[in-house]
Amino acid sequence: MNIGLVKLMAVAAISVAVLGGCASSMSGSAYSRGQARQVQEVKMGVVESVRQVKIEGTQSPVGTGAGAVIGGIAGSNVGGGKGSTVATILGAVAGGVAGSVIEEGVMSKAGLEITVKLDNGHMIAVTQEADEQFRVGERVRILSGGGVTRVTH
Repeated sequence: MNIGLVKLMAVAAISVAVLGGCASSMSGSAYSRGQARQVQEVKMGVVESVRQVKIEGTQSPVGTGAGAVIGGIAGSNVGGGKGSTVATILGAVAGGVAGSVIEEGVMSKAGLEITVKLDNGHMIAVTQEADEQFRVGERVRILSGGGVTRVTH
């Protein structure tokens, strides 16, 4: 494997890792800049059930593009002439698909589906990141505003 390919693979790996840091948080305790200083409606209730779920990751053009570049370069080192061209194209396609799958896996998160019986008798379910524990029978606050709802203690 040549040094250029190794450098390119390192850049692609770093790109996917950086994407993880850019992802929007689905945490009950994380607020976007636009949500700060906005009025939220507060409701109280009791946890009826908690179910573990998976919050799917994103698939941006970066993962696909990085994979395609790496696959294309790896494929270009196979054979010569038309064989090399075909291998480059196949490597780019396979690398793009692999890069997209890897990015989605890196970006997915463990989540909780929290079903709450509100004090007014209504039942709601909120799905958010599993960064906080909730127990059946526990009293919780439901915060809603700006199209976002979260469960907190």
